[in-house]
Amino acid sequence: MSRNVLAAQLYTVRDFTKTEEGFADSIARISAIGYTAVQVSAIGPIAPETVKKICDDHDITIVNTHIAWPRLQEEMDAVIDEHRLWDCKHAAVGSMPRHFIEAGEEGLRQFVVEASEVGQALHEAGLTFSYHNHSFEFMRYGGKSGLEILFDETDPRYVLAELDTYWIQFGGGDVRDWILRMKDRMPVIHLKDMAMAGWRDHEMKEVGEGNLNWPGILEACREANVEWYAVEQDICPGDPFESLAVSYRNLVRMGLS
Repeated sequence: MSRNVLAAQLYTVRDFTKTEEGFADSIARISAIGYTAVQVSAIGPIAPETVKKICDDHDITIVNTHIAWPRLQEEMDAVIDEHRLWDCKHAAVGSMPRHFIEAGEEGLRQFVVEASEVGQALHEAGLTFSYHNHSFEFMRYGGKSGLEILFDETDPRYVLAELDTYWIQFGGGDVRDWILRMKDRMPVIHLKDMAMAGWRDHEMKEVGEGNLNWPGILEACREANVEWYAVEQDICPGDPFESLAVSYRNLVRMGLS
């Protein structure tokens, strides 16, 4: 590829980014691995200007964020200002809040309405808004999964996808099919692997260390015009920075950088 496309999702190292000092050390370690971009997520109460300076000091680009739902509802102007400060075009929400989930189909459809409003506001400010899935969105309502309803019943200008390869697989979806469904509607994808752990259980793994079809997945990403490939591992077997490094090295061998 002609440019760097790999980013480290900071949620992976969330235990290390609660203070300004920890954030700076984490960015330095991520840069040393080889990443040139990050997704800002689950960091501590650090001033946006400080986040920008630390990333700039290490030549790290902020390509995407996860923003808490209450902030998207109540602090939209501040969210927009932060993204402009960071030269970051893409915002996302990490999950549908629990009260929507617990309300079933009615809650899902209410989230569709509110997400559309959030997405339109960000769109009008020159930003994008994406939804990051887990597996519960594959619950079915009237023959369609919640994820299908979410994307079928929202304007693709306002609600984009931030698919997560592990959670699509966990929910019983076809990862390549879902990527291709989101062609030109997914600026950022989350990459994590899945491996079997014994007869029945499975576990999150570094990219390339599990059983997902990475040649097929990456080919589909290229066809879908994905801009950024964010490596995320919610649960790591040891040092999360080493997990980010393993995924980075494997993805570079697969042709990404």
